[in-house]
Amino acid sequence: MSATRVQLALNVEDITAATEFYTALFGVSPHKQRPGYANFAIEDPPLKLVLIENPGARERLNHLGIEADGPDEVSGALARFRDAGLTATIAEQDLCCHAVQDKVFVDAPDVPNGWWEYYAVTDDNPANPDGLTGSACAVACASEDSPTAGACCG
Repeated sequence: MSATRVQLALNVEDITAATEFYTALFGVSPHKQRPGYANFAIEDPPLKLVLIENPGARERLNHLGIEADGPDEVSGALARFRDAGLTATIAEQDLCCHAVQDKVFVDAPDVPNGWWEYYAVTDDNPANPDGLTGSACAVACASEDSPTAGACCG
């Protein structure tokens, strides 16, 4: 059985204040920090917490996901989603959240942007981490008619 954890991405007003709060709350330092961005890889409870500085955002919840150990788990999940009749879109080698990821977007009702992402990080420190404009994540966000469009992976 693979190890996965829920990803919770939040829009925050002040990245410094939010990072300090979640460091104290979970007792761990951020796994990764960039200007306007921080993420935490929390073991207990198993959670990938992503903070995206987005002052004035109408919604605090940015997006939801499941982080898997590797691309094989993503492929397995895609097969399971399709077998269940779910609509899923593949994004391989997606430059998103300051990392390269293989992922699947699964259409879902009643969630930000209209989808969950199921992903595995394949390169946590890419050479061009700011080249997000071609990201399938950004394209998916921009295609949605929501207040957080375009901000899913800050």
